[in-house]
Amino acid sequence: MDLSQVLEIASHTDPGMVRSHNEDSIALVADKGLVVLADGMGGYNAGEVASGMATTVLTTELRQLLDDHAPYEVDPKSGQKAALKMLQQQIAKANTSIYQASQSQPQYAGMGTTLVVALFYDNKVMVAHIGDSRLYRMRGDEFTQVSKDHSLLQEQIDAGMLTKQQARHSSNKNLVTRALGIDPAVEPEIHEYDTRVGDIFLLCSDGLSDMVSDEDIGMALQALGANLNLAVQQLVQMANDNGGRDNVSVILIKILREYPAAQGLASKIFGWFR
Repeated sequence: MDLSQVLEIASHTDPGMVRSHNEDSIALVADKGLVVLADGMGGYNAGEVASGMATTVLTTELRQLLDDHAPYEVDPKSGQKAALKMLQQQIAKANTSIYQASQSQPQYAGMGTTLVVALFYDNKVMVAHIGDSRLYRMRGDEFTQVSKDHSLLQEQIDAGMLTKQQARHSSNKNLVTRALGIDPAVEPEIHEYDTRVGDIFLLCSDGLSDMVSDEDIGMALQALGANLNLAVQQLVQMANDNGGRDNVSVILIKILREYPAAQGLASKIFGWFR
């Protein structure tokens, strides 16, 4: 199934009001239902290199795999869906590529990137993330943060040391506890969620979530959800109006109609990862 017919996607990335260049990277493979967002870190242009490597590796490799194999195929031994294996293995490949580049080229030493990936299939979405780039969902009037940051701030919230309101004014916002390319291996957090017709999913870098409250993001989506292109432009503008201290990247995906797997194929066995 060509998912570009059932998913409406709009995206925009902007350097913001302070940074001289954009270290965020976004990539879409609309017909495969794949969207990727990365927020790079590192000196000079190293963050830009890391995020670009992440989005390029993932979209190139996953496009090829999805040409040949359905993401909802199930491994009878592990019970895992192909989508999970695909994401785990290609994120590991991207991590290795970035890590090796940072080790072999002094100008890229210490570079890394956050990552959030969404893969839509069979009326579901599988979400993988590392760091503090986020995925939200607007369902009806309810706007919810779906992913959970891998950050010092989130650990402090979980431990009861800070409230979410206090966290908004913390100076530790950009301290992530997990990033792609920093270490030889990294563990992405991966979950699958059901989707409904009318849902709007939002992927963003912290250039949006640090500058605009969840309440204001949700209100903007409620007001502009019928026009995703206008909505992404408005969200980026809101971040910049509030100071734009970081690069801002936004991807919106709206579920236009159901997209179930073909009958009888959901239990198809795969053996191509072994």
